[in-house]
Amino acid sequence: MINDLWYKNAVVYCLSVETFMDANGDGIGDFQGLQRRLDYLAGLGVTAIWLMPFQASPGHDDGYDVSDYYNVDPRYGTLGDFVEFTHGAKQRGIRVLIDLVVNHTSDEHPWFKAACSDKNSRYRDWYVWSKTKPANADEGMVFPGVQKTTWTRDEKSGEYYFHRFYKFQPDLNTANPHVQAEILKIMGFWIQLGVSGFRMDAVPFVIAEKGTNVKAPKEQFDMLRTFREFLQWRKGDSIILAEANVVPKENLQYFGDDGDRMQMMFNFHVNQALFYALASADTRPLAKAMYDTQERPQTGQWGIFLRNHDELDLGRLTDKQRQQVFTAFGPDKEMQLYQRGIRRRLAPMLGGDMRRLRLAYSVLYSLPGTPVLRYGDEIGMGDDLSLPERNCARTPMQWSDEPQGGFTKSDRPVLPVISKGPYGFDHVNVAFQRRDPESMLNWTERMIRMRKEAPEIGWGEFSFLDCNNRGVLAIRYEWRNNAVVIVHNFHAKPVEITFDAGLGDAGHLLIDIADDSDSRADEKGKHHMVLEPYDYRWYRAGGLDYLLKRSDT
Repeated sequence: MINDLWYKNAVVYCLSVETFMDANGDGIGDFQGLQRRLDYLAGLGVTAIWLMPFQASPGHDDGYDVSDYYNVDPRYGTLGDFVEFTHGAKQRGIRVLIDLVVNHTSDEHPWFKAACSDKNSRYRDWYVWSKTKPANADEGMVFPGVQKTTWTRDEKSGEYYFHRFYKFQPDLNTANPHVQAEILKIMGFWIQLGVSGFRMDAVPFVIAEKGTNVKAPKEQFDMLRTFREFLQWRKGDSIILAEANVVPKENLQYFGDDGDRMQMMFNFHVNQALFYALASADTRPLAKAMYDTQERPQTGQWGIFLRNHDELDLGRLTDKQRQQVFTAFGPDKEMQLYQRGIRRRLAPMLGGDMRRLRLAYSVLYSLPGTPVLRYGDEIGMGDDLSLPERNCARTPMQWSDEPQGGFTKSDRPVLPVISKGPYGFDHVNVAFQRRDPESMLNWTERMIRMRKEAPEIGWGEFSFLDCNNRGVLAIRYEWRNNAVVIVHNFHAKPVEITFDAGLGDAGHLLIDIADDSDSRADEKGKHHMVLEPYDYRWYRAGGLDYLLKRSDT
């Protein structure tokens, strides 16, 4: 079962080909450069890579405007380069997930061009049209403040086409069976070239009914089962990681009551509550969010993350909670985006405080699910707020203090490498941190190894331990006759706590596997400990012979 459901105890690393490594020296990352960094990723300990879009695209939205689903953008290389990369990843035990962007295409895609030029084209019904501008055209924008409408007039045909995102990204009519068949063909193509699954972009929009007659959102969930069945027929252990920012009561609709839809989903609910906890030192909403998202099929798994390539969406928090997070981590308007989020990377959000940064990532690795780490966060990369929208946090990887951070030999990288201030590449880079045993990079490697050696987190059931302090989160995981206890102090001050591990005699001895602060219970079975500001503890209950005690079921 463990091998069949590899994603239950994986560590996923998210990166963009164009910003990771440039082997050609033209200022844009490519697959040859990425392949040269596979040993770095293997050494870090990641078990899967999530690649942001690399298919042919005009590049108006970092590749999320696809113009050819069956080819690599020539800036990044060829299909042959891609296959060499997936083969190299497989040799190192790393699986590859790629973005599947099928809610919309580029307006330069041949399908859309054909649909615009001829109303009788077979591709006309592959998109969503209206003869007049719908009354609700100025509602439901994904990018408020930047995007003006969801319906734009096509000059050639004289009709309006629907686009949930930017106007250069017309929505596909995903209810059309021919479109669904094409989506399956796209998945089958890339599976054949060595990928292990897909991060499906904007899933609620993909399965939503679209058109002028749609007054309220209505999802076509059977579509998800179709995708799942096809994918696993082609490759049994392949998966779909769904981007679905939905309320907890809808989660099972995406996983499927019988676990027959999406294998994984990003847990946006927990993500937002975690940032509130970091801002307020109040872990109660985080604990509630974890309880609210606890129910899922045995085959289902959460993708747990801190920051990704988009803005930090705070739309699920209350107004008061959201404002508190804004005040703590993005007080200036230039740090905020789309009236709901923060566009910064994590390190500058936390003021470069290494204690808080390590606390945040220790929490990430300890939450129920599979941790997803973003490129550059293992070294504490910063952001460039002079760049528009989300590009501020999409700058090239900083490998060394050499020109352009060792990313490229070109003087004009795809985006400017951060070169000034405390997060400049001459201060923050892989080469420096590799040689420093106390660096963020080496700490991250140790934490990833520790997380992979604690399958209880990925597979087991969790419960909270009462330590009578709202700023301390204490979690116990149990699985196959083993248990781990993990404690985090969100306070900026030392705290003293007392708790019962709730494991009987097995919980009297807690071995610290992150440090050397073992804990023995008193005669009443209570553990007493002092936690420094932003401190954390990872314990194994009972001793280090847990592998000998692990049961088969």
